[in-house]
Amino acid sequence: MHKKYKTGLMWFRRDLRAEDNAALYHALKSCEQVYCVFVFDRSILDALPKSDRRVEFIRESLVDLNGQLARLCPNKSASSAGLLVRHESANSALPALARQLSADAVFANHDDEPYSLARDAQIQALLEGQGMAFHTFKDHVVFERQEVLTLAGKPYSVFTPYKNAWLKKVDAFYLKPYPVETYAAALAPLPANEAHDVPSLAELGFEVTNLSTLKLPAGSQGGNALLEDFLSRMGKYRETRDFPATRGPSYLSVHLRFGTVSVRKLASVALARQTGNEGAATWLGELIWRDFYAQILSNYPHVAGSAFKPEYDAVGWEQGENAQSLFLAWCEGRTGYPLVDAAMAQINQTGYMHNRLRMVTASFLVKDLGIDWRWGERYFAEKLNDFDLASNNGGWQWAASTGCDAQPYFRIFNPVSQSEKFDADGKFIRKYLPVLARLPKAALHSPWLAGGVELMAADVALGSNYPMPLVDHATARSKTLERYAVVKKA
Repeated sequence: MHKKYKTGLMWFRRDLRAEDNAALYHALKSCEQVYCVFVFDRSILDALPKSDRRVEFIRESLVDLNGQLARLCPNKSASSAGLLVRHESANSALPALARQLSADAVFANHDDEPYSLARDAQIQALLEGQGMAFHTFKDHVVFERQEVLTLAGKPYSVFTPYKNAWLKKVDAFYLKPYPVETYAAALAPLPANEAHDVPSLAELGFEVTNLSTLKLPAGSQGGNALLEDFLSRMGKYRETRDFPATRGPSYLSVHLRFGTVSVRKLASVALARQTGNEGAATWLGELIWRDFYAQILSNYPHVAGSAFKPEYDAVGWEQGENAQSLFLAWCEGRTGYPLVDAAMAQINQTGYMHNRLRMVTASFLVKDLGIDWRWGERYFAEKLNDFDLASNNGGWQWAASTGCDAQPYFRIFNPVSQSEKFDADGKFIRKYLPVLARLPKAALHSPWLAGGVELMAADVALGSNYPMPLVDHATARSKTLERYAVVKKA
């Protein structure tokens, strides 16, 4: 069969797997020989702290991907296929490598974040200037951009009708895996002068983190192992997902973020099991939320820096030194509210935060402390292993009531009742706040109400080894309602 191109270059980004990869499939099908590359983009990496779990996760996943490509390569006796790795700006690395390989076309999967779209437009112009094509494909979500629209032909801004339309549209065609193996013969062996190993963290200028002790397995191998584990628990997902001390979630969010598992595979599994299985149906709903927020960012890119509902940009947030002091206390888990502080300890120590706690901590920052939601969004972007701009922004705007289909501004989480409901025995709090571990259950959720003898017996000294509450929730709630009153007047 005659192929359109002689030489192609597959550029991996947030799709670090060989199995069911749209761009890799199209590259192999269209080209006589295909080289594969990953760029540690200095435009992004140079701004990160030198100890970053995400860089380590990517690096470990690339080792796994390198092995996948080598196993797929039909010519195993000679130099096998694998990853070409570059550590420089993608804008210069991609066109240079394409030129070096005499590539006719570069293939990649879509990335609809504003920075990525601008980068891709620039690279496309440079490649076309060299007489090369640049092809991109949908891979990161089931439905993207304007694939699911209202009857009026507009993007959805409310989740439930979007979900109904998503479920109506989805079928085997949209979830069918791309048969990469069928065309694997086109994988080109690595050029003789190229290293067969992925650079070490040290070579990239980064330090080893605590990723290995967190039991967060990287690569497709790790993602598939987590999926297998979750399958046995999926039926109970609906009733267990809100309790941070319980093994309820799938823990696949970081794998979805970096594409080490296929979202089509996960959606297929959930759809196949959802009939009569509330756990599977609920989990499928979470995958649809992910698609929903991705299409919000694509269709309403102003959300990356502003409120989805522009009138909410008129809300007056706390300013000056007091705001900075409150924000720092929140970041460091020194609010005096145990569930909030334990959640912040979790994200700071592990790069993960349970989804229920993301809502609780976000609500507390915005509606108890009166801090601009964008401050919290940036902090999560820096700390979360699974940071994804669309989902992170959507979650923060939901909590701040500034986003599409957000909770009303007058609905404000009470951090004590959330604690009593979702960590009733205090197992999660005791794990991340050992200073409070000896407090009895009744005193654990609001230690400032405990008696002196009780506190002394537990070695808790309020204002010394554990802080007094930064704010009184009831007072803060009243202040928040006043703060948001400008929206009612708009």
